[in-house]
Amino acid sequence: MSRIGNSPIAISEGVTVELNDNVVTVKGKLGELSQEIKDVTVKVEDGVVTIERPSDSKDHKAKHGLYRALINNMITGVSKGWTKELELVGVGYRASNQGQKLDLALGFSHNIVLNVAPEVKVETVSEKGKNPIVKLTSHDKQLVGQVAAKIRSFRAPEPYKGKGVKFVGEVLRRKAGKTA
Repeated sequence: MSRIGNSPIAISEGVTVELNDNVVTVKGKLGELSQEIKDVTVKVEDGVVTIERPSDSKDHKAKHGLYRALINNMITGVSKGWTKELELVGVGYRASNQGQKLDLALGFSHNIVLNVAPEVKVETVSEKGKNPIVKLTSHDKQLVGQVAAKIRSFRAPEPYKGKGVKFVGEVLRRKAGKTA
């Protein structure tokens, strides 16, 4: 199942990886992340992290690749960070933020006000003649994805006109409308 788990992870400059019991802690210039590890063994030596599984059972193979990907995302996150951009497509759709409060006008009778987690930096870009864009930035990839999915769930893009909240670069499956 997993060939990803076999490849070693190079530790970036300025990043430290510590292993205590079954918890991997990654520290870098952007923050600190930790992840509990089960069913696999993690080794940190010579600036490289390797993950080994005890057997070739289906469960161990799956967790081998999973934990390798999670640790790699943590190392990338604390060194470079993660960014998601959401585009609001629709007439009158607007976004503005004041600190960690995101105010969205998505065609409902009231605006949606979302308090974003303090670890995620929110930025809104509104240019005349272009769709508003919401930029989410953090060192935690899972948290950025979760907040982005929450925002997208308020008004998912519909297949006929493409109105709604979509990721920048996302290709939507469009349908033909009624034929007269």
